[in-house]
Amino acid sequence: MLTGRLGATLPAWIDAVLASQLPGLTENAVHLLRDLDAMTAGLSLDWSSGEGAVNRIKKIKRQLYGRAGLA
Repeated sequence: MLTGRLGATLPAWIDAVLASQLPGLTENAVHLLRDLDAMTAGLSLDWSSGEGAVNRIKKIKRQLYGRAGLA
């Protein structure tokens, strides 16, 4: 579902989880139902929030921390 951008299958997956009555998954599925439209869009649309670029910049900043100084 995640790598194939199959957000349309999310409601069927949630129904299967609720039918299984597994404690951890059932609670998670109930929370997903609160904003089903957003979750479906997040699993279907082909755009990114750019977290990879943010993490790369944070890594560079951590590597350079404490190296600046007066000569």
